[in-house]
Amino acid sequence: MSDVLYIIVVVCLLAIWVPALLFSMQMFQQNSYKVDRFLRWSHGKVFRKFWKRGTKVKFVMTPRMWRLFFTATLIFAVLCIFRLYIPAALALIFTDYTMILANALNVPINKAVSNWYVKDAKRILAAHKDLVIIGVTGSYGKTSTKNYLYRMLSEKYNTLITPGNFNTTMGVVRTIREYLKPYHQVFIVEMGAKQVGDIKEICDLVHPVIGVVTSVGQMHLETFKTVENIRKTKFELIRSLPSDGLGVINMDSEGIASYGDIPDNCRIVRYGIKSEAVDYKAENISCSASGTDFDVNGTHIHTSLVGDCNILNILAAVAVADRLEVSADKQRIAASKLQQVEHRLSVSLKGGMTILDDAYNSNPEGARMALDVLGRLSLPDGARRIVVTPGFVELGARQESEDRLLGEEIAGVADILIIVNRYNRDALFSGARSAGMPEDRIICADTLAGAVQHLSGLTKPGDAILYENDLPDTFK
Repeated sequence: MSDVLYIIVVVCLLAIWVPALLFSMQMFQQNSYKVDRFLRWSHGKVFRKFWKRGTKVKFVMTPRMWRLFFTATLIFAVLCIFRLYIPAALALIFTDYTMILANALNVPINKAVSNWYVKDAKRILAAHKDLVIIGVTGSYGKTSTKNYLYRMLSEKYNTLITPGNFNTTMGVVRTIREYLKPYHQVFIVEMGAKQVGDIKEICDLVHPVIGVVTSVGQMHLETFKTVENIRKTKFELIRSLPSDGLGVINMDSEGIASYGDIPDNCRIVRYGIKSEAVDYKAENISCSASGTDFDVNGTHIHTSLVGDCNILNILAAVAVADRLEVSADKQRIAASKLQQVEHRLSVSLKGGMTILDDAYNSNPEGARMALDVLGRLSLPDGARRIVVTPGFVELGARQESEDRLLGEEIAGVADILIIVNRYNRDALFSGARSAGMPEDRIICADTLAGAVQHLSGLTKPGDAILYENDLPDTFK
């Protein structure tokens, strides 16, 4: 092969290599940099990576991703330079595995960098001796609770929260290094988990003195394997608290109420709406067009938010605010100013229709709460209740049965079901049909955009639409 032809071939190969590698890297990032999870996603998708398509989660080219990009590209370039065309072709076709090899080569560097970041975060925390650190975890409700707690405590304290979904150890490390300032008095840390030990790892970093467990439910069963492991992991937060600390737990969550091993290493405060044996109970609940009113321990609360899930989240915030001596008046003011958290059962009006956006929720217990809100809505005569959902994922062996049950529950509340994606279509469809929903009221769409097209042709003013869950790119 002439040098000119060789250069043309290499340029063409690189033109294919770069977008293929970037797509593999993006999916690796969305799988939390977990090789086993990524390989499960990658199985059977050898050629899919070459498709040009939009993604819901923005790819972030972090320093780790840059290292991965250059290492993988160096492997491919070496094969091309030495004219090893068959290995180069295989590296290109199986980009996912080439990237995994590059990641393995980068492990010592990544580990060293991560350790340095963690040590730096610990150094910064050590300089904030009077900082009150609050951990918030749960299968659902943790992000909303974090935000409501931030709003309430900010009435008295300079408060910092982990932004967005910075709920992993390295996300918390980044928050500390980039956002924590000497004037902060309270630090609220959202703690996410996908396997046993994840919460303890964050607690060992920040050492919280107050912990809130909002719920225990069926999420990430592919990695947790059992609900008992989920429960054990969530309560790692409570077990990490000091003897003079405070644990705040939601007794309306069946996964918490049924737990026979609730720690007693510190004071435990319980809250709920339906539960009786609680320290903070919402009573005299009334809903109107302006929101929700309720009483808790003699304090009247008004909020523009709706749904039992939001009331429970406010109760948790009130319990912590009481511990930190935020006055009842300031709590009331904060509650009245609470804003809906996007995609977490937020309510809006559009074209005369009520939109319930619960797209971020992805667990059965949270979905039931959203369906309850949909069922309670007061609609004009002739208006319909519509649910748009792809069902649940990452529930392991229980996924099919839970999606079938979801279909049944939707049929009991909604007039129309739109099933998005093919991943859980059969289970949702059969569940809805078995509960009596007519087949012509069940619509199937391959994408959310397709579902929206169906909606534009069948909805009318007065209708209510619930968007329940939205599968990430890895389940397309």
